[in-house]
Amino acid sequence: MFMDFKRHILYISLFFYTFFSANAQEGLPIYSDYLTDNYYLLYPSMAGVSNCGKVRMTGRKQWFDHEKAPELQTLSVNTRIGDSRSAIGAIVFNDTNGYHSQSGAYLTYAHHILFSRSELDLDMLSFGISAGMIQYKLDETSFLAGGFDPIIAGIEQSATDFNIDFGFSYQYLEFYAHASIKNLLNNDGINFNEQGLSYNNLRTYLFSTGYLFSSGSGDWNFEPSIMFAYKDGTQETFLDTNFKVYRETDFGRIWGGLSYRRSFDGAEYLNNSNQVKAQKLQYITPLIGLEYNSFVFAYNYSYQSNSVVFDNGGYHQLTLGFNFGCRKERYDCECPWIK
Repeated sequence: MFMDFKRHILYISLFFYTFFSANAQEGLPIYSDYLTDNYYLLYPSMAGVSNCGKVRMTGRKQWFDHEKAPELQTLSVNTRIGDSRSAIGAIVFNDTNGYHSQSGAYLTYAHHILFSRSELDLDMLSFGISAGMIQYKLDETSFLAGGFDPIIAGIEQSATDFNIDFGFSYQYLEFYAHASIKNLLNNDGINFNEQGLSYNNLRTYLFSTGYLFSSGSGDWNFEPSIMFAYKDGTQETFLDTNFKVYRETDFGRIWGGLSYRRSFDGAEYLNNSNQVKAQKLQYITPLIGLEYNSFVFAYNYSYQSNSVVFDNGGYHQLTLGFNFGCRKERYDCECPWIK
């Protein structure tokens, strides 16, 4: 029985070691915050798309009663440059996961090309590029409590690297499609696998598409969408299937929705009967939001619906925002990401 118990611990430990090593230095993590009126976090081409400049702050945390629980904070701003077709933006973030942490800042330039004859009909192709610095840290100061270990330095290791994100977006009336390559350059970072080799390929390929359906009155809008992600270094893939409902009001907009994330890659483990089983990462995320005049509030909760999990608690995420410098509505569409 004791050996079986040790085997369970070994398999679970390997699972979490692989998971945390693969995600500890990926740059800005990919969660569901893009669904809370914040596609710019994933796609630099979305900077300045809206009729208003946008400021968005997000905070995400799991396991409130744990000192080193995973958490993420982001601050982003983007706006058009005057009445031109160009836009600028900036993102700063801090991501902590146990003894790993990373923080970074990006600056963005985007340009929007209008194909339609006038601004009444939305037919636009956008390009964007973000460049920034990411600092990785690994705190080993408490790792030597049990005595000397030659492979542990016992210090706070850190490394700072430069990286680039590039993307494009196409929007035609109520249809949209986005694609981007995040972390285009290799970063050495500070994490090493069991062979002592640095994990430095952080490239992630993202693609999103969706369509907005409107009711006859235009007060209700329905938006199904998907987001596909592929991580080049680890060959991980996952898909978000999303559905949002919007209600237009005199003071702004109310929305709610549901997102389901499913990984195409599994991890094996031993169940209580010593049978080898496999499970794939699954997240269910309900979300709600409110836009009141120029202010935005949104909340989502991500629950991991797997058989083997470290904790039954989920991720709470809060988004606060403010719209500024709003211009006259130019496009004849119900698109909430534009208006």
